[in-house]
Amino acid sequence: MRHWLIKALSVLLMTIAMTSCIDNVAYDHYEHTPLAGWEKNDTLFFYTHPVKYAGRYHAYIGLRTTVEFPFTSLNLLVEQRTIPRNTKKTLALKCKLMEKNGDINGQGVSFYQYEFPLTVLELHEGDSLQFCIRHDMKREILPGISDVGLKLTKQ
Repeated sequence: MRHWLIKALSVLLMTIAMTSCIDNVAYDHYEHTPLAGWEKNDTLFFYTHPVKYAGRYHAYIGLRTTVEFPFTSLNLLVEQRTIPRNTKKTLALKCKLMEKNGDINGQGVSFYQYEFPLTVLELHEGDSLQFCIRHDMKREILPGISDVGLKLTKQ
């Protein structure tokens, strides 16, 4: 009898431990850009799987840069499309990468990682998203951006 109780408690504790670690990240993906330069007309595409649960989701843009990036901020244009409702929205995002005194806002040593809040979405069960991201800088080719990512988390 005691052996059965120990097994039952072990299973219960493992179940609690596993369910308490459930991640609220619904999507997290990066696209690589050429370090020599991300061209202005090179649009990056992100397609999420249909969400399992209706509710409020937060979208974030992730960036990985090197010291070769010549500016203190990066302007992005993000087109968001919700499927199957086919609603579209265009968002402009200014990503502040560096302070005026030269302090880098990202984390890292030779590559710097950033995450910027983009938008909050109300999604229905089964909705999926398409994001198209391009830079909106005066320079046609931007060096020093290695990756651009999209993360979607359920609130």
